[in-house]
Amino acid sequence: MVAVEKMVVTEQIEIAKNIFKLVLKGDLVVKVTAPGQFVNLKVTESLDPILPRPISIADLNKENHKMAIIYRIEGRGTELLSYKKIGDEVTIIGPLGNGFPIQDMKSGQKALIVGGGIGTPPLLELSKQLALRGVEVTHVLGFQTKEAVILQQELSEYGKTYVATEDGTEGTKGFVTDVIDQYELEFDRLYTCGPTPMLKALEAKFPEKEVYLSLEERMACGIGACYACVKETCKKDDELGYRKICSDGPVFRAGEVVL
Repeated sequence: MVAVEKMVVTEQIEIAKNIFKLVLKGDLVVKVTAPGQFVNLKVTESLDPILPRPISIADLNKENHKMAIIYRIEGRGTELLSYKKIGDEVTIIGPLGNGFPIQDMKSGQKALIVGGGIGTPPLLELSKQLALRGVEVTHVLGFQTKEAVILQQELSEYGKTYVATEDGTEGTKGFVTDVIDQYELEFDRLYTCGPTPMLKALEAKFPEKEVYLSLEERMACGIGACYACVKETCKKDDELGYRKICSDGPVFRAGEVVL
């Protein structure tokens, strides 16, 4: 059930250049049902900026009613968010969207988790929950350069973690697909979040595999009312012909929507 709550900032740190980890405390945390869901944050109490910012949930601690989000400063809204201090309040709407399916994953199965850039954060809670189920988790993370690498250490707590950078300053030089080929990584299911070119490459590389994609998209309402974040479906006989990323997603099975 979606709730609106003023959550309290308990931590705000810069973990890479212009990338921040914000920890919030409130009752809304216990309503999150699946890794990969997101929240809308209203960064001020005024109408400037008018739209809330959709940001994925990176980590949960339901016992302590805390959740972490990780975001990059990309405009006025996220810049204002970066000014929040411990004790400040942030109006949160959520949890929103449908997350990654994990309930049918069994102990001993293999999951490959692939993150790209600022798409990596929601994969942390996913990895943690899969590991708790006894799933063998492997991570492949792609970034432009060493200075942009995030969550490598945190994800390594749950499984083997490889890094690729486009300029070769950290890990393998190249892309996440190069790492998968280099180490001949095998899996029962692939979960991924990141830029669209990366998602397209993974979808094309594994057409016969079970692949779940979390899409990044600009949103307005976050609840499916405004139709600002629609994607065309791949099936011509689909009754609607589209899916709303905010309410039908953000996670889709590969081949469900046109990237």
